[in-house]
Amino acid sequence: MVTHTLERCGRVLVVDDERSLLEVLEIVLERSGYDVVTRDRPEDGLVAFRETRPDIVLLDLVMPSISGLQLLEQFKKIDPTIPVIVITAHSSWDNALEAMRLGAFDFIKKPFASNDQIREVVSRALAQRAAPDTQRASPSASEILGNSPAIREALGLVERAAPTDTTVLITGESGTGKELLSRAVHYRSPRAGGPFLSVNCAAFPETLLESELFGHKRGAFSGASSDKQGLIEVCHKGTFFLDEVGELSLSTQVKLLRVLEQRTLLRVGDTSERTIDVRFICATNRNLEDMVANGSFRADLYYRINVLPIHLPPLRERKKDIPLLAAHFLARCSQRQGKPGLRLGTAVQEQLMAYDWPGNVRELHNVVQRAVTLAQGDTLRGEHLLLSTRRRVPHADLLPATGIDLEQALAETERRYLVAALDRTGGHVTNAAKLLGISFRAMRYKIQKHDLVRE
Repeated sequence: MVTHTLERCGRVLVVDDERSLLEVLEIVLERSGYDVVTRDRPEDGLVAFRETRPDIVLLDLVMPSISGLQLLEQFKKIDPTIPVIVITAHSSWDNALEAMRLGAFDFIKKPFASNDQIREVVSRALAQRAAPDTQRASPSASEILGNSPAIREALGLVERAAPTDTTVLITGESGTGKELLSRAVHYRSPRAGGPFLSVNCAAFPETLLESELFGHKRGAFSGASSDKQGLIEVCHKGTFFLDEVGELSLSTQVKLLRVLEQRTLLRVGDTSERTIDVRFICATNRNLEDMVANGSFRADLYYRINVLPIHLPPLRERKKDIPLLAAHFLARCSQRQGKPGLRLGTAVQEQLMAYDWPGNVRELHNVVQRAVTLAQGDTLRGEHLLLSTRRRVPHADLLPATGIDLEQALAETERRYLVAALDRTGGHVTNAAKLLGISFRAMRYKIQKHDLVRE
């Protein structure tokens, strides 16, 4: 546990009837510098909310006596601006999505992917809470600021795209700021007064995602006890951000294409189409052109969403922007934690420049926030960064002296995995495809490409 002298950067109320989970969250958040209040009964959570006035709430949705949805509504009545992060399991995803409709900031699934996932979503919620009202409604692009040509080009495209209804495709690795860029487009557009809804396609199983996107009619499938609006319908007159669009199944891609082309939506099990007025922004960290080539992504959908492409480069390719970003995060985090005047030492800047940043801008923000929490005095030192000490193999050393044929090397690696999957499944193509996490169509394409089945 941290000592009582640690500067606090925000108060978090956690309400969950699972005491072991409360203990884990309390430890993780306190170590990150938050003042944590926990309650294992929803009634006590409501009392604590009134008494402690937290900056953020983490709320379990399935609890006895008072449901998480009911508690969320009570919190929002008391403080409409409070960011509420709901905690959900697979069995309560319907409630999680209803919570988003009621104004929840975000949701996280349990079991949690990592402690960093918790810290990241809490950090984003606190950033929203700390921003002035004008910035909450119109967030700046400060987290993607920079002087590199690629960033200047991306921000220029945002300004051109914002006044229009053009469909935008944002590409880049995880953590480069794709959702932030999509919000910048929305809040600079005529739709700024309408809803902005973000859905990560990788966060849902295929069987659930279709119903959540398009809605369903009562009786459409087992458990569909009433009509339900899809998330696209909920976003009428607003902007719908479809993150990780490359994870959509081929069947869902067909339905999304219809929505994009005709601006009409057909709920699962329904026969009547509904007209929608939604602007779409899509994002992916995958190469959709390669997916089109191997049959795992529809070419017609790709061309439909790739009207205006915007690429965000990884941080390692724009290292000259690191000091600017680090200084911005330092100013914001130090002010929030009551440590104004903190500065970056020269040695720290050199460490930041030498690091590869696999988590990109998101990782840089988290590192600076952690360093501010640990810092004593007026200067951040190297030991405050807690960067990985694992030795990284220099990129140049990966190549033999004579170089390689990259396409041939990648093809040989792919072929080995295909053969291994087919061997393990006894030549069963469908099962081998599942083992490799690709579609049957993509598997068949790759088998033919590598001539693995001979007449």
